[in-house]
Amino acid sequence: MANSYDFIVVGSGGGSLCAALVLREAGKNVLVLEKTALVGGTTAISGGVMWIPANRYMAESGIEDSVEQALTYLDAVVGDSPGTPGATPARRRTYVEQARRMVDFLDSRGVRLRRVPSWPDYCDAPGMSEPGRTVVSELFDSKLLGEWRNKLRPGFLPLPAYLEEAMQLPDMKRSWSARGTLLRIIGRTLVSRLRGKKLITAGHALQGQLLHAALQAGVEIRTEATVSALQVKDERVTGVTLTGMGGDESIAANLGVLINAGGFSRNQAMRDRYIPGTQNAWTKTAEGDTGEMIEAAQAIGAAVAQMEERVGNPMALPPDAQDGEPAVVHGDLAKPHSIVVDQSGERYMSETDSYVNISRKILARNKTAPATPSWLVFDSRFLNTYPLAGNMRGARKPQLWFDSNFLRRGETLADLAGACDIDERALEATVARFNGFVAAGRDEDFGRGDHVYHNWLGDALHRPSPTLGSIEEGPFYAIAVYPGDVSTFGGLVSDEHARVLREDGSVIDGLYATGTSTASVMGRGCPGAGASIGPSLTWAYVAARHATGNPTQT
Repeated sequence: MANSYDFIVVGSGGGSLCAALVLREAGKNVLVLEKTALVGGTTAISGGVMWIPANRYMAESGIEDSVEQALTYLDAVVGDSPGTPGATPARRRTYVEQARRMVDFLDSRGVRLRRVPSWPDYCDAPGMSEPGRTVVSELFDSKLLGEWRNKLRPGFLPLPAYLEEAMQLPDMKRSWSARGTLLRIIGRTLVSRLRGKKLITAGHALQGQLLHAALQAGVEIRTEATVSALQVKDERVTGVTLTGMGGDESIAANLGVLINAGGFSRNQAMRDRYIPGTQNAWTKTAEGDTGEMIEAAQAIGAAVAQMEERVGNPMALPPDAQDGEPAVVHGDLAKPHSIVVDQSGERYMSETDSYVNISRKILARNKTAPATPSWLVFDSRFLNTYPLAGNMRGARKPQLWFDSNFLRRGETLADLAGACDIDERALEATVARFNGFVAAGRDEDFGRGDHVYHNWLGDALHRPSPTLGSIEEGPFYAIAVYPGDVSTFGGLVSDEHARVLREDGSVIDGLYATGTSTASVMGRGCPGAGASIGPSLTWAYVAARHATGNPTQT
């Protein structure tokens, strides 16, 4: 390996490979450094969804959107909250302008993307898009990667199914449409195997496509390469220091270094400092999400902000989970015949809010009443109909779930309250109040079901409401719900060119940052699905353009 490159990227998530492609198109040599053995970061194990305003796929589908409409929405959702320098008006506009151009660039490099037919924006605000602004990867044949196939971090979905297809599968017993979807997936699987292909989907496919394009473009990628420091000369970042079994190694970067090494979800010390009350056991991130590159940049004077923010996602902790990983339960919370209560038995939020807001509200509630964990309370109709914590076996849940007290059971609500150490009269009163709202057709306390996104999360087959359903058919059940996350949302402060800034607002020449290593352009808001991966690729695109002397223009 050479000891000098035009550009170095630390981390191998989606933004990293996007930046590398921009640099290679400009004729620059690029080195991507990944500290783990696998390429792809948390993007690879995610849905790979990107929030891209006014994108080409919306236009092709006849869906109206514009930069100004999207900016109106983003401004309303993000606003000018104090202490959010990652979400300045200049950065918000740059994001809305450049995200779609980034997608067009990837398309020109052979990365095939598409929109999910329906994934509404999360917030009821001016400029929102009901069809949604989400962009995802097409299915990808991972065998095209050759020997690199085994170096790509595996995804969460083993079937070659589009995300909207996978969301239908739990309805197979109730819907002919869902059964047809399953047959389509099975047929696709068989045909692809006969043709010698191995199709992958979601974030796994997005990372697979980006890795394939990067390798074809001549990007050099090195795994198990730990960056321990940033090299600085005359106040400019000039390279990195690698630390390994053979000692330290210096590698120069003539045009700059891009940090895209994730957040700090798996660093408990940083959590305790910035987000007290949270645990790394509640995160669904790749093992490399440990924050040392944020600290390495701080060591040379970089500013950080929004460190208390997370890409929150409610989690459960099933005892039989592989490698002790938590289970995302956001979709479970929105299904009929269920509510979330704190440890006193009181309901305190809409269960159909965005995943970021739900995790935030659990933590906020815990300041006034014990709520970590909270309880997802549901009746037998819920258990018999919907997946729970990733398990799709209906009422036949693993006996270990009951033996370990992960799944609590009671013949009556009073019995369930005792099993969960909740005041029985409080729980009964909460359920009775909610059942009254269901009968009246509106949640008067928290507006569950009032927004198109709430109902999209629920059960489209349930009438009259996709999300409102009474809790009255015993036995009754509950599981503990934790304020988990799929990474942090705070980090290095950067400008509209993705250049990292010092505390005084001055630029650290030669240093760029993107992804969850940065203070997010979304500030304290979350406009829609893909609010972390979309910015990761977009700011990487912006950074690479700037480094090549061809900065983006809004």
